[in-house]
Amino acid sequence: MLPKYRRIGVFCGAKPSKPQYLELAEEFGTWLGASGMDLVYGGGSTGLMGAVASSARDAGSYVTGVVPHHLLGAEGDQPQQVELVVVRSMHERKALMYRLSDAFVTLPGGMGTLDELMEISTWAKLDLHSKPVIVLNAGGFFDGLLGLLDHAVREGMMSPADRALVRDVTTIDAIAGVLQAPADAKTLAATA
Repeated sequence: MLPKYRRIGVFCGAKPSKPQYLELAEEFGTWLGASGMDLVYGGGSTGLMGAVASSARDAGSYVTGVVPHHLLGAEGDQPQQVELVVVRSMHERKALMYRLSDAFVTLPGGMGTLDELMEISTWAKLDLHSKPVIVLNAGGFFDGLLGLLDHAVREGMMSPADRALVRDVTTIDAIAGVLQAPADAKTLAATA
């Protein structure tokens, strides 16, 4: 178990996906439960959201879904045995997920996933939190995004320390290494 990080906020897609990404979400959810960690996620039951939630729950994780009222049912019926918190807006959803989570992992997804990743990374840069922000870049899904971040550093638009706030790994097992590293995002960035 990784005791410092009990509740992991996961950003991922709710749309139907390629099988390898659904399998990744299932494996990650199973890993969460086996590691004694709980899941905080967007509350949907479709796509990667549904896969990570059901596999985490089945592996013993406590699962908290946070969904804006206007998306109830839009991302599938809510999974069984999931604490569902209904909020008024997307802004409230993100703020509550951020508050409830001890660390963040981003799996493949679309615009909403990218929005969540960029916002939580910006909050780390602004010292609004010191929680690890991890991108699971399995199969190279995030290569383009990570390349853009590196390009921003080369062009002087982002500091290397700010780039290092977004830790990218290619395997689920590597997430444990990031979570066992020094405790806060700024320290993690300095060790990248």
